[in-house]
Amino acid sequence: MNYCFAAERTLGKLVKWLRLLGFDTIFESESSSDTFLEGLQPEQILLTRTQSIHEQYGSQRHVFIESNDPRDQLKQVIHELGIVFQDIRPFSRCLRCNVEITEIEKNAVFGKVPDYIWETNDIFQTCPACQRIYWPGSHTQQSMKRLDELFG
Repeated sequence: MNYCFAAERTLGKLVKWLRLLGFDTIFESESSSDTFLEGLQPEQILLTRTQSIHEQYGSQRHVFIESNDPRDQLKQVIHELGIVFQDIRPFSRCLRCNVEITEIEKNAVFGKVPDYIWETNDIFQTCPACQRIYWPGSHTQQSMKRLDELFG
């Protein structure tokens, strides 16, 4: 299933994890507060920690996030929506701007990443919007370990 999310500004760490999982996730702090709720699209699932918004959106798709802990928040979203491992596309979106990242030739990143990283990696990806460069590293292994814990 293809999930799209819209998260309030208090859920920044959750947003990062949802993007890491490959979910299209807009973040309130990236738009004005006045237009955030008004601009929600029907396919977006609202993630909120605000009781009044939770009550207002009673019949629309949303998740009222109960915990302050980002790990528990992610577990709650996965559990409530029935997300399974087959639904995710890890490391396919830019964590900063939510755009799908694309592969880039190793030679194209020469001088743009630390020398050691360039010498020890063959796979690089970039965000077409912000130009951020990604490569598999220890953070990737740690994240995959966490995903294994989440999805068993």
